[in-house]
Amino acid sequence: MMDWKHLISNKRFGQEDRPVYADRARSDFQKDYDRIIFSSPFRRLQNKTQVFPLPGSIFVHNRLTHSLEVASVGRSLGTIFHNKVQDERPDLLKEVPLISEVGNIVAAAALAHDLGNPAFGHSGEAAISRYFTDGDGKKYQDKVSPAQWKDLIHFEGNANAIRILTHPFNGKGNDSYALTYSTLATIAKYPCASIAGKNKSFINRKKYGFFQSEQDSFRRIADELQLLKVGDEPIIYHRHPLVYLLEAADDICYSIIDLEDAHRLKILSYEEVKSYLLPLANSNSTEARLETDYDDNDAKVGLLRAKAINTLIINCTQIFFDKQELILKGEFNQSLTESLPSPLIEAWKAIENISVEKIYNYYSVIEKEVAGYKVMAGLLEEFVPAFIHNDTHYYKKLVKLIPKQFLTDKDDTYSKIQSVLDFVSGMTDLYAVELYGKIKGLSFPAIR
Repeated sequence: MMDWKHLISNKRFGQEDRPVYADRARSDFQKDYDRIIFSSPFRRLQNKTQVFPLPGSIFVHNRLTHSLEVASVGRSLGTIFHNKVQDERPDLLKEVPLISEVGNIVAAAALAHDLGNPAFGHSGEAAISRYFTDGDGKKYQDKVSPAQWKDLIHFEGNANAIRILTHPFNGKGNDSYALTYSTLATIAKYPCASIAGKNKSFINRKKYGFFQSEQDSFRRIADELQLLKVGDEPIIYHRHPLVYLLEAADDICYSIIDLEDAHRLKILSYEEVKSYLLPLANSNSTEARLETDYDDNDAKVGLLRAKAINTLIINCTQIFFDKQELILKGEFNQSLTESLPSPLIEAWKAIENISVEKIYNYYSVIEKEVAGYKVMAGLLEEFVPAFIHNDTHYYKKLVKLIPKQFLTDKDDTYSKIQSVLDFVSGMTDLYAVELYGKIKGLSFPAIR
């Protein structure tokens, strides 16, 4: 069984030997939040697609606004949990004072949870994987180990986030982020190697949480926090408990706020959105307020969104508190939102169904995904062989376009491919399209 006194640690990755100094202005976990929010990978999220293509005249959410909202909800979930511990388990709070920081840990992890996602949303991940399963990348299978090949054919944004935050990129120092162990573990929704992932029977193995290159780093984090180990070959751990709160915050934000975006884009009518959100409002006065206090439908949807999120936060926190022992034992095999009581779970499932039917299959979303496949595959088919071989004038020119922070001195094929993936997966949607057009001769670069 996991123990809170080990699970919450302010030890910093890459700075383990440095003394920890008390700071009256900010806790160690608030510093994690600040380090992420001022980082370049976080800023780039403003030009990465969430669901809908980046906006023209109508604003929709991007990866950056989504991450900020998840951090806000995550902080509330963590803070309410701390308040419950304070009221009902004061002995635990006395034993583990850092439980008061749970809200800050979840908020910091939430800011970082999408850092590893490539351009064009989840279709970007699929496009990278497809390059190796069906494209020119197939020829590298016999150049890497079976476990490394799994990393490539199932490229995973969650694992890429851990790499961004722990890998010593050229010129960036070995401790450029130096986040706390607890924040890093909370980001890892699927704490297993790729060869053990893609198993939907287990919540900790639906995807995977780290590449082979970061396996030893994650093992160090997991062992320090005493996460429950499931297996060594391949390496599998049970989740850090706070992952459940991060996951709930993420689920709540994209499910509820995608409805709001769909209304703004006129994919769903106000009456449709109201029918899905009102059952989650959990207030007898909400419907009357909609009729008497608001004339603007966007404002009405905003009220419904706020009420729904509040209801979900309160219920998910209660479930987390009540199921704490099962979670600490690694025996809670479903998300908090999947555990909602009736009638909330029925309303939640209805939102999931309409999202798949009308939002995620909307024509502009599909157009973006198709374009993403073409652009990402086109970039990889140029840069991967160029960096692996680097033996022609053309290849040498392409390699010069890769920023030096992503280059590696290692000679093995896996490390070289990862260097290209670091470069390509970090691109914004707009930069990826622009660079694709230039290197394919579809547009001519201007002098800068």
